[in-house]
Amino acid sequence: MAQTTIKVFAEQIGIDAEKLLAQLSEAGIAGKKVDDSLSDEEKMALLSFLRGDAGSQQRRSRVTLKQRKTSELKISSRTGSARTVQVQVKKKRTFVKRTAVEEAEQKEAEEKARLQAIEEEKKKQAEEQARLAREAEEKAREEEERAKREAEQAAAQEAALKAQAEAQAVEKQPSSPRAEKKAEPSRKKATPEPKSADKKRKRRGQGGEQRLHLRAGQRGRRAGGFAKRTVKTSLQDHAFEKPVAPIVRNVAIPETISVGDLAAAMHVKAAEVIKTLMGMGFMATINQMLDRDTATLVVEEMGHVAKEAAPDTPESLLEAEELQGEAVPRPPVVTVMGHVDHGKTSLLDYIRKAKVAGGEAGGITQHIGAYNVQTSHGAITFLDTPGHEAFSAMRARGAKVTDIVVLIVAADDGVKPQTIEAIKHARDAQAPMVVAINKIDRPEADPERIKTELVAQEVVPEDWGGDVQFVPISAKTGEGIEDLLESLSLLAEVLELKAVAQGPARGMVVEARLDKGRGAVATILVQEGELQRGDVILAGREWGRVRAMRDDAGETVKTAGPSIPVEVQGLSGVPMAGDSVMVVSDERKARQVAEYRHAQYKEQKAASQQASKLDSLFQRMEQGETKSLKLLIKGDVHGSVEALTESLGKLSTDEVKVNVVHAMVGGINESDINLAMASDALIIGFNVRADGGAKKLAEKEGVEIRYYSVIYDVVNDVSDALAGMLDPLFKEEIIGLAEVRDVFKAPKLGQIAGCMVLEGVVRKDAPIRVLRDNIVIFEGALESLRRYKDDVQEVKSGTECGIGVKDYNDVQPGDQIEVFEKTQVKRKL
Repeated sequence: MAQTTIKVFAEQIGIDAEKLLAQLSEAGIAGKKVDDSLSDEEKMALLSFLRGDAGSQQRRSRVTLKQRKTSELKISSRTGSARTVQVQVKKKRTFVKRTAVEEAEQKEAEEKARLQAIEEEKKKQAEEQARLAREAEEKAREEEERAKREAEQAAAQEAALKAQAEAQAVEKQPSSPRAEKKAEPSRKKATPEPKSADKKRKRRGQGGEQRLHLRAGQRGRRAGGFAKRTVKTSLQDHAFEKPVAPIVRNVAIPETISVGDLAAAMHVKAAEVIKTLMGMGFMATINQMLDRDTATLVVEEMGHVAKEAAPDTPESLLEAEELQGEAVPRPPVVTVMGHVDHGKTSLLDYIRKAKVAGGEAGGITQHIGAYNVQTSHGAITFLDTPGHEAFSAMRARGAKVTDIVVLIVAADDGVKPQTIEAIKHARDAQAPMVVAINKIDRPEADPERIKTELVAQEVVPEDWGGDVQFVPISAKTGEGIEDLLESLSLLAEVLELKAVAQGPARGMVVEARLDKGRGAVATILVQEGELQRGDVILAGREWGRVRAMRDDAGETVKTAGPSIPVEVQGLSGVPMAGDSVMVVSDERKARQVAEYRHAQYKEQKAASQQASKLDSLFQRMEQGETKSLKLLIKGDVHGSVEALTESLGKLSTDEVKVNVVHAMVGGINESDINLAMASDALIIGFNVRADGGAKKLAEKEGVEIRYYSVIYDVVNDVSDALAGMLDPLFKEEIIGLAEVRDVFKAPKLGQIAGCMVLEGVVRKDAPIRVLRDNIVIFEGALESLRRYKDDVQEVKSGTECGIGVKDYNDVQPGDQIEVFEKTQVKRKL
């Protein structure tokens, strides 16, 4: 018998030797190794096992045969030598039992028949339910008709009884006492109620299907019969009545809500809400976020009532609690306001004995500075706000937290637009005002003129019968500054400024920036409580643990009480100037609220952007495309970024628009360059610079970066750029007028008008108009201009000439040819 090893046999049939040993073991041929021989009987036993002939339950419905064939191929190289390459070809064929295929087809047919039977059964059940519903409806209709007939019969019976009773009443009236006595026994005989009627009424009262109701006032026996009986069926008790008016729902609307959630709140389909939005000019999807105002309009448009949703968010866990403790006097917070270059920072400079103005670009304060100053009249906290008109929002923020406003006006300059604006902010904040008339040391100073101009703004001095203190000062020499500090201290005493100094601190972000070495740095003005190093604080959308605190002089401090400004490190990001600050006991709660505020901000921003996109879309459709200058602003502090964004936005007109695609605190990085590339924007860096990678990318992609340190320089440059984007404006000027005396045709030149120049000069390269009876009939250019037989460039007044009009051959004697020129006028915003 031919024998071969297990290893060779496994290679021949194309399986792993270990797998073959396992199959041999299952077939009852155990104890074999890879190098052992395998006889033909053992091979047949293995084959029988795999086919299932030995009664094995592992019957296989398909068999896969693999075949491997190896051949040799000789390849000759360029050098003449030959080498042999072995080529191996593998084949694989799968055989499926016919019975297995038939079984699968039979199972599929049975499953199809079963599903068809189920569908037919469902169809029969639906038909049966429909039949029962029709029968119930017909039965209800019959019951209703029967009840109606019974009611009509009862009404007819009542009418007959009433007529009978009236007739008996007439008969009862006796003509004599004897007749009345005679009629009495007969009446008694006729009035008793039959017992059978009483039994019937009892049976009807006990019945479940019908209830007997006696009409009020007719429960007793009536003359000649019984009271009216009204039958009411149980079907009438439970009949469905279709509402005659639409259901109006009270819909609670949060800050933002999706279209799908709004539809669910109104119990309508989302398609109805989308249809309503489309009718309002708002294209939205089911997952589109809507702001509260838009959602309110939709709810009211669909006939429901909108109301503000009660807060059910982590924000509601931060309900402010009154601090427990005794209120103690606190330093006043004084805001210095006024026009640019009127001496605000110089005044603080003299008070603090530090040259703050020397560190400001151009001598102008670029962001809010907070300083706590110890004076001879006590501690005072000063807020120095910028005076340029671009800082309106920052001045407004300074006025919101201030106790006293110092309005500084230069005695040699007078009241300016920013001075009036500062007065408005002080009145909006309902803060008392003290006017400091600065620069009285100059020869051209006129304090009385300043008083007169301020009285025109309803700021009346005390010596003129008003309630505002006027203090003449000189920030340069120090004259009158002690009087100003004394006035502030007296006013603070009158106001009785107090705050609780113990407990968790609350305050406001005065300014914030991103420091390269220290991270997010925020200037916080504590308004009540005590802020300590290590406290967990929540500042707007940011949170963190206070890692370090510094005062306005740069010294490290551990605590800060009411009216004390400090710089704080440790926040998760840069908060917005003006954000409220509070100490939170639980770090996890602070993080949750901050994350929730971030999510709300993104949703509100997305909703507002969607609305603005739609509004701008319809506006562009109605008015045509508007030219826009796209800007990407990066600044050192939030106040400067906010002031830039607001002041640049005011430069927009109907023709050109400033579009700030991104505004953020921090240096210029590669992501800013990529965003500028995608949006085709100009990058403005205010007191910040681009890093190395951003510079290389900007140079490579041609992105323009402009650096500034004074805000009104940015405003002026952007204003000039917008003016250059305006459509050119051309001014038209008439330079000559010629009258047509005769018209003749030239063989090569066509129609030639013989003209006399009446006014000015006729130039060949200037545009012309043909006038007939002072009405313009053609506008174009000259084809030719001749003086006798010579071509000339111009002909002056009082001279005859021949004029050929280009593309016009209907010039007639008496017409006038008007010559004009257009000059471009430089436009301004």
